Amino acid sequence: MADRIFSESPIVAPVLLVALALSLGGCSLLPGKDKDANGDPAVATATGKPAFTLDVEAPKEIHDLLEKHLELRRFQHQPDLQRRELTRLLGATNANVRDLIGTLGYFSPTVTVEVTETPDSEEAPRKVTVKVDPGPQTVIRQSELHFSGLNAKDPDGKEQRELIRESWPLKTGEHFSQNAWSGAKSGGLKILQARRYPTARIDTSLADIDADKNEANVSVTYDPGASYTFGPLVIEGTQRYDAVGLARVARLPEGEVYDQTTLLDTQQRLVSSGYFDSVFLTLADTPNAEVGDSPQKQEEARAEQGQHVTSPVIAKVREAKLQKWVFGVGLSTDTGPRLSVDHIHNKVPGLGWRAVSKLQIDRKNPLLSTQLTALPGEDYWRWFVGAKLEREPVGDFDVNSAQLRAGRTKSEEHIDRTYYLQYDYAKTQGTGAPPASSSLLANYGWTGRYFNNTLSPTSGYGLGWEAGVGTTLTPQRTPFTRVTGRWMMLMPIGERDAETLRRSRLQLRAWGGAITARKNAELPMTLMFLAGGDNSIRGYGYQTIGAKTDNGKVIGGRYLAAGSVEWQRPITIKGNAYDWEHATFIDAGTVGDDANAMYARVGVGTGIRWRSPVGPVQADIAYGLQSHDVRLHLRLGFNF
Repeated sequence: MADRIFSESPIVAPVLLVALALSLGGCSLLPGKDKDANGDPAVATATGKPAFTLDVEAPKEIHDLLEKHLELRRFQHQPDLQRRELTRLLGATNANVRDLIGTLGYFSPTVTVEVTETPDSEEAPRKVTVKVDPGPQTVIRQSELHFSGLNAKDPDGKEQRELIRESWPLKTGEHFSQNAWSGAKSGGLKILQARRYPTARIDTSLADIDADKNEANVSVTYDPGASYTFGPLVIEGTQRYDAVGLARVARLPEGEVYDQTTLLDTQQRLVSSGYFDSVFLTLADTPNAEVGDSPQKQEEARAEQGQHVTSPVIAKVREAKLQKWVFGVGLSTDTGPRLSVDHIHNKVPGLGWRAVSKLQIDRKNPLLSTQLTALPGEDYWRWFVGAKLEREPVGDFDVNSAQLRAGRTKSEEHIDRTYYLQYDYAKTQGTGAPPASSSLLANYGWTGRYFNNTLSPTSGYGLGWEAGVGTTLTPQRTPFTRVTGRWMMLMPIGERDAETLRRSRLQLRAWGGAITARKNAELPMTLMFLAGGDNSIRGYGYQTIGAKTDNGKVIGGRYLAAGSVEWQRPITIKGNAYDWEHATFIDAGTVGDDANAMYARVGVGTGIRWRSPVGPVQADIAYGLQSHDVRLHLRLGFNF
């Protein structure tokens, strides 16, 4: 039969031979014991088991380090690990362990490595046990701090040098570790570089370890370098916009001592101005030596600077587009869902001012607004004009309003000042609503912010007030005054957490206002006061606390007084011990037309705070003691 096939189909013979060869070669792919180069069985087989199990016996701190970084762990699941390679790894384990735990200050450990054959185990054919007795941890016997260079004894830097000495963690008797050593050196350097000495460096550092005695002698010498003072701000990369005016927006304090925080604040003001997509600030006059240069050349470059340097600050910028559209959707527990469209024109033709316009489509609070703002002049005051059309709920009524405003404003490091002339027109809708009215008001405002952080502060205080004198225009002319004020303090309390260094704090707030006018004067409802809602008295609906009309409906009042006490304490959520807080609070306030006949509304509650990249996210549940309602309040960001 085969002879006939070959004779009738000559191509079949080669095909059958190839198929036979492939089938024989495929036998080597079947499960079986592999051999290494010496003919010994491989450590791991084709069954998918790990080459060996690994058990580390050591104190917890060391155990966690070894479990994560021990070199044996990397090869545990190597499918083709040979016996020779395993033997090499086991031989190197002692040195590997010593290197790892040496970073924790243990330099005389006892390391035992045991290998047990476990052919019947379902986990692996071998078990490797690493036992570590770390011995005594190395202790600091002598710790020295020195300063060298031109400003080693600079009287102006004495406070910084003393701070480094006081905060130096590696004092005599403390345990030594590589992390503590690195952190101590870099911590001292940061203190120098943060203020006055931006080019400070570590001149020499030495950690001399005596492994036999488990003692360490450490020493660091810092070179502060030149003392820097801010020169003028120079903006590079502008084509569309006025670099001189924008330098005034940045408010770099020319002539003051270099301060890293001040430099970052300057950068943030340029970024927040809306004129730039990116901003990078650097000192112009720094040593010309490069990192790779010889120590002698670096020393020569630093010596050329001299002891004190007044350096211009270079701002390298990438300009934002001339116009920008922003579309957004949102949800508020006060006013419900909303859709918004924002348009920004950074240089209005013929005027050169910046225009920010907004259209908000909201079931309760639709509005259309625009504001034009000039760049600051030589005195840092800037002109602005604005207009707004709005419909908003005011107590039990709805108010359609129009507002025009024009004036000047000035922003400094902590203080904002504003004076302006404002026209208001308001028409209140609803049964028993007061007649439409209009007014003209001359106003002056002052706000001081002294918080430790502008985005998510943890301490400090703020104070602001406005005072205005005006007259109603319709339906009759009546003079009036309007005064408002607000205050907030963040007060740390209790002990710092040992791990995160965070503390609990009290947040205290108070705000109020008063309008004086004839009793029968018809004032625009937009100038009157209401309370209740997310940023006011929690536990009550948005602007539901006010005066009362003759038929018992809530309406804006002439007097407002309110306050809040909130206890904020750090908590840990899903292992995050830095960004979460729990809050317990009580809010109270009152609104009315008669200062002698007002009664308070009180809300109590609790909530969660999360420190997000754009500011704190706050979620509160509050109960109104008079309304007997439980309400959810959501807020984003910090604003004062």
